Amino acid sequence: MERDPARKAELTQTLYAQWINTGVADQQQQLANTSQSVVRVLDVAGQPDKPELIEARKVARRGVGSLEGRIALLHSLAHIEFNAINLALDAVYRFRDMPVQYVTDWLMVANDEAIHFNLVRDRLQSLGADYGDFPAHAGLWQMARRTDHDVMVRMALVPRLLEARGLDVSPPMIKKLAHEKDDISAAILQRIYTDEITHVEVGNRWFAYLIDQRQLDGLAVFKDLLKGTTSAYLHSPFNDEARLQAGFTVEEMAIIREMEKEFKQSLRRPQES
Repeated sequence: MERDPARKAELTQTLYAQWINTGVADQQQQLANTSQSVVRVLDVAGQPDKPELIEARKVARRGVGSLEGRIALLHSLAHIEFNAINLALDAVYRFRDMPVQYVTDWLMVANDEAIHFNLVRDRLQSLGADYGDFPAHAGLWQMARRTDHDVMVRMALVPRLLEARGLDVSPPMIKKLAHEKDDISAAILQRIYTDEITHVEVGNRWFAYLIDQRQLDGLAVFKDLLKGTTSAYLHSPFNDEARLQAGFTVEEMAIIREMEKEFKQSLRRPQES
């Protein structure tokens, strides 16, 4: 719930360092103690007064061919990384009956996201801007609220849907920034892209764990969760190489393409009738 971005990043990194320097027995005891507290519904996670949050479709899009465009891109990325800290921490806070390794994994992800946020914000400041200078959207936390009832659904739709989207769009962005001779920003995005493969793998692994625990058909569950407007988050082309490296299967990639196609067809039907 910390609202100051720099303080949130600092606290997150401290939390992770404390956790990994704690023995397994003490970690288990901490989790046992924590499980006694009431899990709160968080309509809004800790956010600064700025950026102003608006509808995603109203967020202006700019090319990276200008300095203003690159700053806007970096600002959007800073907002994603800031919210990713909240999402990773909430995955630990909210779902109390998961193994110790689950906690370690998601605190590691939160730590990475804090590092990413600091890298991007430092770059923004070096270009004469800062986080909060542009409007942004609240779509990431909206997905957290949609999935706060079930850890399996959270794993399916945050790391495997939202974060996996970053694997598709990052390589073209990196190439564009390199083309514009912005090698510093390109290197930051490359670092984030490499780490995000690991983060998506964490989501894939825990989704598979939960599917196994509940004796469900993972492909059927994933397809069901992608139905309807959720498929609006699917945009080809997909980075199959990175997604497979992050733990998606060939069968899951086929389902992703199938659901994207079905969603696009559903948008055309009212016009055709």
